[in-house]
Amino acid sequence: MTRRPVIGLTLDCEPAGGWSKLPWYALRQNYFEAVIAAGGLPVALPHAPALAAEYLATLDGLLVTGGAFDVDPALWGGGPPHPKVTLKPGRTDFELAATRAALARDMPVLGICGGQQLLAVALGATLHQHIPDEVPGALAHEQPNPRTEPGHAVEIAPGTLLARVTGRARMAVNSAHHQAVKAAGPRLVVNARAPDGVIEGVESPAHRFALGVQWHPEYAVDEADPLILRAFVDACRGEARHG
Repeated sequence: MTRRPVIGLTLDCEPAGGWSKLPWYALRQNYFEAVIAAGGLPVALPHAPALAAEYLATLDGLLVTGGAFDVDPALWGGGPPHPKVTLKPGRTDFELAATRAALARDMPVLGICGGQQLLAVALGATLHQHIPDEVPGALAHEQPNPRTEPGHAVEIAPGTLLARVTGRARMAVNSAHHQAVKAAGPRLVVNARAPDGVIEGVESPAHRFALGVQWHPEYAVDEADPLILRAFVDACRGEARHG
């Protein structure tokens, strides 16, 4: 029996209060369910930047998840944080360390929503701190309807990894972000855009599989969403064979 590739998923974190009287980690179940459905074995990664390399030694792939927080503008020279920016330094420190270590060993990486932004910054991109203030005529990228429904469409660039994975030129996606990649830089290819021009996906052609999407394919809003997870897990399966 071929073993499932082991996929590390980054966790969100919250301070004491609400669900627990002590600080706690959390992640939606559908992240794990989507990885399992795609053939992977998901494991959760606590925030310990000094242990990032040790974690990766046990993994076949890294999935950097999203969350209701932002990448620190100091990491890309973006100036003081916008009033709408929410930081989680401990989480970002770990995700950045893990992402950089994964890229250095050419381990497959999938970034989702905020994870796409983190992957982009790790590879030299800059971000819009707050889309409504920086993109005239922008769509409602924090969609008012449920995340289980599409918020808008994206156009997929031909010849990209994302185009090959999905077999699509266009997808319907959900949208839950107020930041986005502003300038991808020389190391990344833009693979998807919203109708207002906002970048919705990036990838690194220098790596076997380093893909980021601004939407949440774990919800399977579009029929092509599971193909993204499946292609990622298939790339991780190759890591499991040869790592």
